[in-house]
Amino acid sequence: MQIQINTDRHIEGQERLTNWASGVVEQALSRVKDRITRVVVHLSDENADRSGQHDQQCVMEARLKGRQPIAVTHQAATRDQAVNGAAEKLTGAIESIIGRQRDQRRRQAEPFPDEPTAPDEQ
Repeated sequence: MQIQINTDRHIEGQERLTNWASGVVEQALSRVKDRITRVVVHLSDENADRSGQHDQQCVMEARLKGRQPIAVTHQAATRDQAVNGAAEKLTGAIESIIGRQRDQRRRQAEPFPDEPTAPDEQ
């Protein structure tokens, strides 16, 4: 699983932030990492130099093997909260998709119930 971190021009500490955010993503997606080819994380500060209540935004996009990409967004007061919130949302979305796939395969594999047999006519 590749992890790519992108930031806007208002965010500093690129290397340290990249290492930290990559660790958060790896930990959050550890159970499903074999199904993911790449995760792209976009971090932005919506209000730039001004502080705001929910001005930190994290968008995470995961590319699953054989499926369309999945993207989630989380806005929070701090960058830590934004990254952790997006990681939780992404994990939930991926696990939901995997669960639906598993249920669908299970339904397809189940044999049809036997048709009721008509009583023998004599």
